[in-house]
Amino acid sequence: MNHAQDDIEQRVQLAGSNMFELLLFKVGHARDSGERERYGINVFKVREIVEMPTITCVAGAKPEILGVVDIRGQIIPVIDLARVIGCQARSGSKILLVTEFARTTQGFAVEEVDDIVRLEWDQILSAESCTRGNTVTSFARLDGNFDGSSLAQVLDVEQILRDVLPASTLEISAEKTGQLLLKPGAKVLAADDSGVARSLIEQSLTAMGVPYVMTKTGREAWEMLERLDREAQSTGASVDDQIGMVLTDLEMPEMDGFTLTRRIKDTASLRHIPVVIHSSLSGSANVEHVRKVGANGYVAKFEPSELASVMRKALIAKAV
Repeated sequence: MNHAQDDIEQRVQLAGSNMFELLLFKVGHARDSGERERYGINVFKVREIVEMPTITCVAGAKPEILGVVDIRGQIIPVIDLARVIGCQARSGSKILLVTEFARTTQGFAVEEVDDIVRLEWDQILSAESCTRGNTVTSFARLDGNFDGSSLAQVLDVEQILRDVLPASTLEISAEKTGQLLLKPGAKVLAADDSGVARSLIEQSLTAMGVPYVMTKTGREAWEMLERLDREAQSTGASVDDQIGMVLTDLEMPEMDGFTLTRRIKDTASLRHIPVVIHSSLSGSANVEHVRKVGANGYVAKFEPSELASVMRKALIAKAV
């Protein structure tokens, strides 16, 4: 088995058990406490970890951009993660995390890499109700799923990237997406833990002219499906009278998108509902991974017209 295929098989095995791997790192000392907190990012967003290469400063760049580096002929921006988070890197940012997600490649400067840990998604707790900023999306319980566990802050890298390196204005309109036709009375059930992603999804579904219900975790989406399914069966109806499609992110607290997809496809009364995975984890390996867990479509964030096209194809395939 070649390396790429082995990588896919490992991801499928992790997804099947609702697990993932988190890269832990430190960026410096917190200004208020002086502590060196641990932060995390999904391993599958990290292409490589290298000692900090020579950085070329870029005229007019934002303060959060240290400059650019040349990685094997590819010029990538380097984001000063300590400045973004509000820490002080007293020993300097010596390590570069080269990441690939949301159709982009960029580097994050960090002080040191700490560890790679394998966790269950139910060890990841949403940070939305207890943080005022939008940099941290969740907290990881590192010692186990119990009170008092050591915590690592999981960064919302999509939000950081959007804040620091804003792309050209994203046009979301009916002209770009076209209409999406669902069964009358049905809606799209969407799940994403990132606030910026939810906003873009809501704008896109509105442009497509479809009603929707938005959830923040795979578990929340699954519990809603279970409830609707029970109600439908008690009246002799079908749950797809209410849910015409599920649109899910992959990385979410409590239950990831792969596990959500697998549960839907393993449930006789739900498996006919099309599931489209919409993720910042891009690349051919992830497309193959999605196919193996039974999803009806996959699209990398964030391109509204492509999202609409993939959703439309999933509905057509169901009809056929």
